[in-house]
Amino acid sequence: VRWMMYWIVFSLFMATETFTDLLISWFPFYYEVKMAFVIWLLSPYTRGASLLYRRFVHPTLARKEKDIDAFLIRAQERGYETVLRFGKRGLNLAATAAVQAATKSQGALAGRLRSFSMQDLRSLPDQ
Repeated sequence: VRWMMYWIVFSLFMATETFTDLLISWFPFYYEVKMAFVIWLLSPYTRGASLLYRRFVHPTLARKEKDIDAFLIRAQERGYETVLRFGKRGLNLAATAAVQAATKSQGALAGRLRSFSMQDLRSLPDQ
């Protein structure tokens, strides 16, 4: 549970830091403060990630739980529909390509067989 809390808090930190890094990276000792914050999150003595998770992240997730569940259900349904739609398109394309290849090769085979006369076919060995 402790590692789960750490990785959730750390991922939220990294997501926000990606955008804010451009604005505040020019502050003096920015990277040192950032490194100290990550060590504070990770330290088993300070349990910074547990503190932040229990105080901010968990209450927010608990309040938004129904919205998150509804979003996940919609995403699952849309994903299923998308897989079906692309699967049907892929099968249609494969079937069309197979039919086109079969008709082209059938025409080439028929043209090749027509080029032989009956006399040429009789002269072939029986094997």
